Amino acid sequence: QVQLVESGGGLVQAGGSLRLSCAASGRTFSSYAMGWFRQAPGKEREFVAAINWSGGSTYYADSVKGRFTISRDNAKNTVYLQMNSLKPEDTAVYYCAASYTIVVVTSTWEYDYWGQGTQVTVSS
Repeated sequence: QVQLVESGGGLVQAGGSLRLSCAASGRTFSSYAMGWFRQAPGKEREFVAAINWSGGSTYYADSVKGRFTISRDNAKNTVYLQMNSLKPEDTAVYYCAASYTIVVVTSTWEYDYWGQGTQVTVSS
């Protein structure tokens, strides 16, 4: 069982930055690939970024490539999402998720555990 708790969301102006954190419980954090997803009102949950167990492989949605960076610290059981050059269309609830696999995965159905989400609002 893995419990995930996101933090770091908030209100920011367009062009600003935020860093989201996701703290995981348990001693097997390094066995999981991790991902960030987001869901805007009235829209389906969409993939944002993912990272493999070691941090050596990452993958991004085209909409955030070059602006967002996913990273992890296995010693701290934490995954991060650094978000720069934020746009109003980045406004959503952001979720972190864990998948019991060693590779990068991008589909919601491939993830086993989810956090409760953190709100990110970007004003224009």
